[in-house]
Amino acid sequence: RGPETGITDKKCSRQQVQLKADCNEGYVTVKQVWVNPTSVDLVHIGKDKEVTMRPGQVLHIVNKLYPYTVQFSEESGKTAAVVAAKTQAEKRPCEDSRKNSDEENVPKKNMKTKAVDTPGSSADRKLSSSNVSSNEGTSSKKEHSGHWSQGLKSSMQDPKMQVYKDEKTVVIKDKYPKARYHWLILPWDSISSLQSITREHLELLEHMHAVGEKMIEQCPARETLEFRLGYHAIPSMSQLHLHVISQDFDSPALKTKKHWNSFTTEYFINSEDVIEMVRSNGKVTVKEHTSELLRLPLRCHLCKQHLSTMPELKAHLGKHYPK
Repeated sequence: RGPETGITDKKCSRQQVQLKADCNEGYVTVKQVWVNPTSVDLVHIGKDKEVTMRPGQVLHIVNKLYPYTVQFSEESGKTAAVVAAKTQAEKRPCEDSRKNSDEENVPKKNMKTKAVDTPGSSADRKLSSSNVSSNEGTSSKKEHSGHWSQGLKSSMQDPKMQVYKDEKTVVIKDKYPKARYHWLILPWDSISSLQSITREHLELLEHMHAVGEKMIEQCPARETLEFRLGYHAIPSMSQLHLHVISQDFDSPALKTKKHWNSFTTEYFINSEDVIEMVRSNGKVTVKEHTSELLRLPLRCHLCKQHLSTMPELKAHLGKHYPK
């Protein structure tokens, strides 16, 4: 509450929330300081608790009022992060907490607000076997506009990336596939992440799962490879997306322990488990300390053997799935 935000509601404290932006990683840490509820995507944070907010999500400062969104954009030579209301009015800079990134030569970025986009719909129901091909050689060099975390919103509109679409969803090949076959199924509706899901989305989640099963059915390697359908508990990309991924993990884009553990631990939530959570509880609950799973030691997902390095792990996987 105060002149910088224009909020005069006395239910909003002058120290209602703390925001800390990580411009390299593309997220904002939101901490509720005061007792009255602050929410992200209408999910209450809780006093003295923190959540991660990414572009596309909506922060309501108090009592589901005063919506704010964030957007990261590249601006040469500047690193300040700015939070503003959905009216696009500029507010004061918030703290930049840049950490060491796995990316090299990452451009400096600013964080600004933007209203949530809603992609248009399309109705091309054809799902041909020619589209269900291996991911080899599909990584694109073309850069999307805005912050990298918004890249899916560009890719899902790109006909060259699409392999299937209907009135509810679109399927694209993962730009950096982590296995021989790796697709993403996205809803046309703007849904930032699992934390935005409610019981109203149950039919959509079931449809996305069915589309994923169709992709597997028409895959030429379906007899020799196993597949999983699931979601990352804490995704790095904005816009809900269901992974359909073969379990060979034979890909040059699989480079780090973080990559590996994000698909082979409980960090990767089975699609059917997500559907059941929403059916039973009306929302998806992510366990505490889930992010720590990314730091677990390397272990084969099939025989459970421990490996010391990623090259050792990938050589070991080749014994399970020879080319």
